[in-house]
Amino acid sequence: MQASPRMAEVAGTLAAAALGLFVIHVAFGAFILPPGDTGWMLSGRIGPDPVQYWLGWTAFARDSWRWPPGANPGWGMELASSIFYSDSIPLLAFAFKALRPLAEVSQYWGMWIYACGALQAALAWRLMGLATRDSLARLAVAGLFVMQPLLLGRLGGHFALGGQFLLLIGLWLCVTPGEGGRRVFAWGALMAAAAMIQAYLLPMVGALWAADWLARVAEPARRGGWRIAAEALLVPGAGIAGLWAAGFFLLGGGFGGTWGGYGKMQLDLLAPFDPGYWGAILPDIATADHLEAGNSYPGLGALVVLALGALAWMLGPRGGLRRHWALLLILAGLLLLAVTHRVAIGGREFEVLPLPDWLVAKADALRASERFFWPVLYAALFGAAAALVRHLGGRRAGFVLAGALALQVVDLRPGFARLHHYFIVQPPTVPLRLSDPFWLEAARRYDAVRVVPTGMQAPNWEEVAVYAATLRLQTDAVYLARLDPRAVEALNARVAALLERGAHEPRTFYVLGDEAALARARAGMDPERDLLGRFNDRWVLAPGWRVQQAANSSAR
Repeated sequence: MQASPRMAEVAGTLAAAALGLFVIHVAFGAFILPPGDTGWMLSGRIGPDPVQYWLGWTAFARDSWRWPPGANPGWGMELASSIFYSDSIPLLAFAFKALRPLAEVSQYWGMWIYACGALQAALAWRLMGLATRDSLARLAVAGLFVMQPLLLGRLGGHFALGGQFLLLIGLWLCVTPGEGGRRVFAWGALMAAAAMIQAYLLPMVGALWAADWLARVAEPARRGGWRIAAEALLVPGAGIAGLWAAGFFLLGGGFGGTWGGYGKMQLDLLAPFDPGYWGAILPDIATADHLEAGNSYPGLGALVVLALGALAWMLGPRGGLRRHWALLLILAGLLLLAVTHRVAIGGREFEVLPLPDWLVAKADALRASERFFWPVLYAALFGAAAALVRHLGGRRAGFVLAGALALQVVDLRPGFARLHHYFIVQPPTVPLRLSDPFWLEAARRYDAVRVVPTGMQAPNWEEVAVYAATLRLQTDAVYLARLDPRAVEALNARVAALLERGAHEPRTFYVLGDEAALARARAGMDPERDLLGRFNDRWVLAPGWRVQQAANSSAR
């Protein structure tokens, strides 16, 4: 008995999701899944970002609900803002905080990483279903979409940016007909979700919505009168509401960040052809050298599909592109945004279009502009696969696409090996790096610990922040996606003056990060009352140590 088309579609979607889960398992391992295991995040092997996510979530989970829901005053003291700026995936943080009375989750990023792989593959299956019903072709494309350095590189540290399945949903909406309330609801929900997952995904999804909206505005039969005008308010409004809920508007300034800027982390025009540390077959070529470089290589299998798809399109038939003129226009704009006004070719930069300083300052919020290449690449890969199907037929194209997937697997071996180097089995919890007995005793005597000076990834921030979170101390040791530089400057000036005068804050001790802070601490301390010492190679001023008794429980 033959399965119904609906059952076959469900089975195919599940098979694609299983393929995505398998790729993630091979890349990262199963040890990241248990929600009580934080050792793999806090070991330091995969950089400071996972530590940031855990710190933001830990403070947020322990705090009561506030307004807006994403407010997170428990981490950062005067520099605190919201769960949005710790990149802790506010949408999941809300869900797991609501579940906290029933189940305590120390980390949800392992589950998120696996979910991103499954959803990426399942949605690629559905997207390719618009071009063919051939299962082999659809599964091969699902594999190519999940075996992407664009995705795996982000899941290797910038976990929230792994939510690239949102872009596939947006592409699917762009290339499928529809209008009315359901369409508006779908786009609104997608915009709100993007706002509460990762800020960089929101303008990408918004651009895809704009393409779909423009296409419907230009088509009288689908225009819908007042509904299309209402949509122009409701869908962006849903994104703004998501930002508000996540706490985006709690930051007063510093949206451009404290390092980098627009045009300094751009897409090199040769980056898609540079295998870097990902590819085993093509030779390395010189490209831009910045923090975002290295993950825009789509893999040799994907490059072959793109080339064959372009050839198939030129050989005809060429239908379809004119119908999607708005999407092509928006994708071209995203590509220009990724390249920026400072065009990089083979690592050499050319300022093609000088921009006024005020405009660059505004664009600094999108400083990591190379990321805007993602929807362009995904749309091109889907279009190329669809062109192959149109030219060769579903079954023959399926064999070609399966061969490309096999080539992708062979080519990306170095990239997977690199992930294996960082993601290795760790104990469920790792010991504090501040291991001297002083630190445990200090947690009994004080309520807060400051790093001096403080700021974005200030000296000693990571060790102090993890120590403070583990033993439930307040701290201004932070690493957030954005900090208000004026608030940092004012806080450092105030604390420096307090140290120099010896007007120390109640129940607070200080970890000194430079010679200036150490000199101020010496100038203002009272040797008969205060302790100035070096523990785990860090200078510490503990006011009143010699006369103060422990007041906090040892099991804070």
